Amino acid sequence: MDDAHNSEHFTLTPIGLVVSDYPDKFGIPRQPGLAPAANAQLVLTAPYNDPLAVRGLEDFSHLWLSFIFHQSPERWSPLVRPPRLGGNKKVGVFASRSTHRPNRLGLSLVRLVGIDTQHGVTLQLQGCDLVSGTPVVDIKPYLPWAESHPNAQAGFAPDTPSLMDVTFHPAALDTLALRQDSATLLALIEQVLSQDPRPAYKQKDRASDRLYGVRLRDVDVKFRYRQKGEATTLEVMAIEPYAE
Repeated sequence: MDDAHNSEHFTLTPIGLVVSDYPDKFGIPRQPGLAPAANAQLVLTAPYNDPLAVRGLEDFSHLWLSFIFHQSPERWSPLVRPPRLGGNKKVGVFASRSTHRPNRLGLSLVRLVGIDTQHGVTLQLQGCDLVSGTPVVDIKPYLPWAESHPNAQAGFAPDTPSLMDVTFHPAALDTLALRQDSATLLALIEQVLSQDPRPAYKQKDRASDRLYGVRLRDVDVKFRYRQKGEATTLEVMAIEPYAE
């Protein structure tokens, strides 16, 4: 390859921004679809918000979103520590889905539940794993006959991650009961916390009594690790509104 090819650069222009149930990246499921109660909108920006650009998209149930890990640092490393390996073992960055990538590009498979073309274009999504404000650079329909390979090898992540039991302190349940979205917020909290969003090295610290907080929608969910005999749970201690 000649020097002219080696020096090529490509500029990516976002076509829209995500507005999701995740105002902060801590606690976001590490793969799409693991928290189906998570709602999101993809709001297309001009000139890409022309309804003609999404004609026919309503016939597809799932979409691929190409996006930028905009909250990740621009530096990258050839080796990363996947949480699925406990945060201890290193693998090559291209053998992982780490956010610390050379071009910070991500790919997410989401469920399309509606399209609003009254004022521009807004896509209603479910199972999204993207923080609010994520820039999306492309949309492609998912084709199950071409892209689903159930017998494919999945390296160090061959199975769905195991889930933890989630319990709620009575005070947290009282707070939930006062909200109009109590049922969907409870489901979202359970789905997110059951995957144990604590850092991998903390997940092995069974003696820790630390209180963690994860932001979902407009609240701060405070939770704590609990060990009773052989049973381990994450207990939601409080659900509080958070200030910007």
